[in-house]
Formats: sequence, structure tokens, C-alpha cells
Amino acid sequence: MHITTQALVLREVNYKEADKILTVLTPGEGKRTVKARGCRRKGSRLAAGSQLLVYSDMTLFEYRGFFVLDEAASLQQFRGVRSDIEKLALGSYFAQVMETVAEEGRGDPALLSLILNSLYALDQLSRPQAQVKAAFELKLMCLAGYEPLLDACAVCGAPEPREPCLSLPDGVLCCAACRGGAGGPFVPLSGGTLAAMRHVVYGSPKRLFSFPADGVVLDCMGRVCEAFLTTQLGQDFRTLEFYHHLSSGGPSGSPHSINQ
Repeated sequence: MHITTQALVLREVNYKEADKILTVLTPGEGKRTVKARGCRRKGSRLAAGSQLLVYSDMTLFEYRGFFVLDEAASLQQFRGVRSDIEKLALGSYFAQVMETVAEEGRGDPALLSLILNSLYALDQLSRPQAQVKAAFELKLMCLAGYEPLLDACAVCGAPEPREPCLSLPDGVLCCAACRGGAGGPFVPLSGGTLAAMRHVVYGSPKRLFSFPADGVVLDCMGRVCEAFLTTQLGQDFRTLEFYHHLSSGGPSGSPHSINQ
């Protein structure tokens, strides 16, 4: 059986002398594991489409219970991401998180659209990396079924809570005075962070990265969205650690900003 689909490479692992095992994300088949035979040989017609973070038209066929890559024509290589080590580290983090969230054999075009738009933003748009990262993390949690409730305080119902904070395990908004009614730990939402997060959660996906954010907002939003994602998924990511190692002034490791 042959399958023709578009797919983004989320992970590549060298196999044998010239092959790779790929994890790809497709719109209709979800996450798939694919063998790319001979793709590491010089002049292989599969070489370009077998690279990390390359989006391609692919033809796959089933052989002894495995999907094998038969043809690949790259559509978008995101060269600006793959040629910059810091952007590549961030893109690799996007891919690792997406691999964690996406399901084998269950298509979700919105997931593929999100990571493609995020890679495009890193590649072509003049948006700060922190803004793209935070928007990706928060929107991914919404698509994965962990959408936070940000319309009002979950305890008193105030639409504009005083000193707002987010419950990381419960994913609900609270006033500082109402924190006892929700589970902690909590992260304070300083400045315009709440407005920026509402834009990502409730706004149009086509304008995902189009929200005003100064350094204070980006710093706070970066801590909040990262902590919310890792709390909800219950794991850390080595690619995230590497990205923070490369980047300067990133939001990692700010324990004083999380309140029990």
C-alpha cells in the first residue's frame, strides 16, 4: 500500500550504514515512524527530505509492518532556522514537544499547521524568539486539550483580576486574593502578560504572533508558558535545556517567580 502525504521531519536517527529512521508529522496520518533507506548516500534522491525540520511531499509504502520512504520532494527547508544554531535548538524543541503530543496514526492538521507557522516565524518574520516560543507552547497546550481558562478569575469571577496569577496544575486564572481556592503552584502574570496570553488562546490562529509585547511581558510570558507546558505534560525536554544553554536572558530557571 502506497501513501502520498505531506510531512515534517520531527526526528532523525542514523540507522545502519546509510539509512535513517524518521519520525514525521502528517496532516492525515498523524505521527509516523518511517525508514529512509540509503538517504545518507551521496546523491540520494531522499537526502533533502530526510533532514530534521524539512517539510516535504512524501510517498510511503508499507513493508513488513513498517513504512518506508519511497519518494520525497522538499517543500520548505527553513534554511534560516537550520543554519542558525540557536534557532535550530528552538526548532528542535518544538519538534520534540510536538512528537510528545502528536498521536501515532491520528491526524490533526492544526498541530502540523502550528509547528509549520512557528518555524516560518523563526525563519522569516521579525518576531523575537521568546515571543514565538511562548505562543507555540501555549497554543500547543490548547490544541492538546490543556487549554487554560483565562476569561475570568476561577474563584470570584472577576474578568480583570487584581494581581492575576495562573495555577500551573489546574490551568485556571485567579486573583492574588483568591489563590486559596485553586491548586498551586502559581505564576504571577505581570504587566500585559494576561492580555497577550488571551490573544494566543482566544484569537485567530492566523494572527498567533501578532500581539504587542515588551521585554517585561515576554520575560513573564516565557516563564509562564514554559512552566505550564512542562507541568501539564509532566516532563522536561533535553532540547529545551540546550536552547536555554545557548540563549541569553531566557526564562529558564526562575524559581522565585513561582509561588506555592
